[in-house]
Amino acid sequence: MDRVRYVAIGDSFTEGVGDEDAAGTPRGWADRVAAGLAGASGGPVSYANLAVRGRLLDDVVGRQLDAALALDPLPTMVTLNGGGNDMLRPRSDLARLRALTASAVRRCADAGVRLVLLSGADPSAGLPMGRVVHRRSAALTGAVADLAGEHGLTLVDAFSDTEIRRPGYWSPDRLHLGPAGHVRVAGLVLDALGVRGSLPAAGTAPDAPPRAGTHLAYYREHVLPWVGRRLRGRSSGDGRPAKYPDWTTVPPTG
Repeated sequence: MDRVRYVAIGDSFTEGVGDEDAAGTPRGWADRVAAGLAGASGGPVSYANLAVRGRLLDDVVGRQLDAALALDPLPTMVTLNGGGNDMLRPRSDLARLRALTASAVRRCADAGVRLVLLSGADPSAGLPMGRVVHRRSAALTGAVADLAGEHGLTLVDAFSDTEIRRPGYWSPDRLHLGPAGHVRVAGLVLDALGVRGSLPAAGTAPDAPPRAGTHLAYYREHVLPWVGRRLRGRSSGDGRPAKYPDWTTVPPTG
């Protein structure tokens, strides 16, 4: 069997923000999927992760996908999640996001690379303006699901996973998944890829992380820095390179 060559593209969700090791390096669901594929196959997996926090969808399906399809040898599988940061902007254009995703579908098909689409987990229960975030994200998920159905692609619908909406799966900023959330998304992906036994049982979420003592403290620590970056036209990913821009080998374990 040919070695799996897996590339993950996206934003903070795919980079692994919220699931950092002791040195502060994000791991995340995509790294865990690569490890799960290696364990299931009993052989090494080639893996690259081009995702960078803060990126908008045009960058993900543009520069990131360009880099993924330029790797030598070519990937056998690409996972794509994007659009979450676009949905947080005051003006989001769903038709444009669908068209961008469709362009990635076409490019991967033309290259003979399997594309797996993911919807992001739903953070809206813990966020200011949560109803707006939920409505927009649900619309984006529906558009991505339609594309997956039209083209016969695997869709991993983390947005509709009600278990992962529980507070214990999220980091203190309420926007990014914590370690348990990334483990669960990895399980959803591996399950969709036919690696059974990877999905944690429902109802096993850890206790919710400690939250800032007051509503004001939460805004000061998490919301205002985000607003400040938007006002300055900056992104949390400015100047940050991809963590695995070229093939790295993930060995089987166990």
